Amino acid sequence: MELFSNSTFRVLERGLDGSQLRQRAISDNIANAGTPNYQAKKVSFKHTLNEAMGTNLEANKTNAKHIDFSTTNTGTKVYTNPHTTYNHNGNNVDIDHEMSELAKNQIYYNALIDRMNGRFQSLQTVIRGGN
Repeated sequence: MELFSNSTFRVLERGLDGSQLRQRAISDNIANAGTPNYQAKKVSFKHTLNEAMGTNLEANKTNAKHIDFSTTNTGTKVYTNPHTTYNHNGNNVDIDHEMSELAKNQIYYNALIDRMNGRFQSLQTVIRGGN
């Protein structure tokens, strides 16, 4: 019997992994806010979370030429936008934006940890026989 392989734990695990990667990217951006020609990193993992939750949208195709909504790109993506510049030295880190993203990511991470703790407490209650 596998207690930790159900869909809830899998979704929470992917969310925590994505949040951790986003935290690292934001930290890199803040650390390099004064580095010339540094391009800010962004992390996209919402599609990975949706895949884990099984909430992918299916296209209603009425013609053979219609294209599916699903993409072949799986996994978390780290990307940069080289077409923006906020500073005179070619750097595109907006420190106010990074700080707000940091706070948002921290709230998201704490919510996932609270949910994970709730799942473990439920298991603990079951193991103790409801006491």
